[in-house]
Amino acid sequence: MIDKKDAPSNVTGSEEANNQKQNKNTNFIQKLKDEIHTKTMNLNENDTLLGNNTGLFTTLPANTWIEQAKKRPIPKMLFSEFWYESEVCILFSDTNLGKSILAVQIANSISQGKPIPGFKLEAIKQPVLYFDFELTEKQFQNRYSLDYEIAYQFDNDLLRVEINPDSDIPENLTFEKYLSYSLEKLIIERDSKILVIDNLTYLRTETEKAKDALPLMKELKALKNKYKLSILILAHTPKRDLSKPITRNDLQGSKMLINFCDSSFSIGESSTDKGVRYIKMIKARNTEIVYDAENVCVCNISKPYNFLQFEFLHFGLEKDHLKAVSEKEKEELETKIAELIESDPTITDYAIAKQLCKNEANFNSFKVKVNRIHKKLFPK
Repeated sequence: MIDKKDAPSNVTGSEEANNQKQNKNTNFIQKLKDEIHTKTMNLNENDTLLGNNTGLFTTLPANTWIEQAKKRPIPKMLFSEFWYESEVCILFSDTNLGKSILAVQIANSISQGKPIPGFKLEAIKQPVLYFDFELTEKQFQNRYSLDYEIAYQFDNDLLRVEINPDSDIPENLTFEKYLSYSLEKLIIERDSKILVIDNLTYLRTETEKAKDALPLMKELKALKNKYKLSILILAHTPKRDLSKPITRNDLQGSKMLINFCDSSFSIGESSTDKGVRYIKMIKARNTEIVYDAENVCVCNISKPYNFLQFEFLHFGLEKDHLKAVSEKEKEELETKIAELIESDPTITDYAIAKQLCKNEANFNSFKVKVNRIHKKLFPK
């Protein structure tokens, strides 16, 4: 009879190694979950609402909600009326218009407790976690130094975060899930309430698709509520018609993203000067829309010494910075529409717009334009 401990193993060395690796991954995730749970179990103890809980809902009299709200601090401005404390805010624009430049400037302002000239800051000096998924450390150095030599001195409360390329993602986790765990752990370790995420497309692939945008915004809002965070998220816009005002429809995945964020603002490029930008409010919950099309913040991007920044110039009208459509362009469009109708009198305005529209995001407004020209050229 063979002793149990001396019995030959049916598990190969390779399988044992795989099992050990799997156990290591499982133990790591469980340890991380336990750590987060232990440190956060009492975080929201004072925020628990004693009401009638039914499934997903908590029901209280309206007056009770107001009494509950009185116990919470009034949100303070982090970047004028554009972004307040306890908000998930989205800053969006086309590429190369300065989103990251402005975001670093805002983070720098909060970490120093000093407002950006021309803008307001009510919150106290505090740590900021800046998640930089855009620039390399050398590119960052170039922006905030003079010829790579004399570097700008940031406050130690501004912490820049990069993805560690050498880190191993546990086999049983997706990149997005591991990123979420790591994000939460860092929030706890650094005890920071201010987050800047540059940019949204790194956190999820194909963010412009609603099915991907919804879970992402839910995760970020859950973190915001759990740790009382203020989160600024940078996002891209598809190519847009520069003759049109900026709207919420210019944001990739706009319907879901705009619905789930608390506030949003955008950067536009001036057609009068390639170095001039304007900042426009798109959505607000803690205030009225102050900086709308009639009152945009006009700025210049400059690097006076070793800090690349937005310099406030004045308030202005958005229409003054939009691209003017020339008479030649109007005539060319009318000619193309006329040719399509003459070649096929039964063609619909929708079909014409489908053929001629260069930007899918502006399709509906372009279709209206086609209809107007159609009636003008071929009145019934």
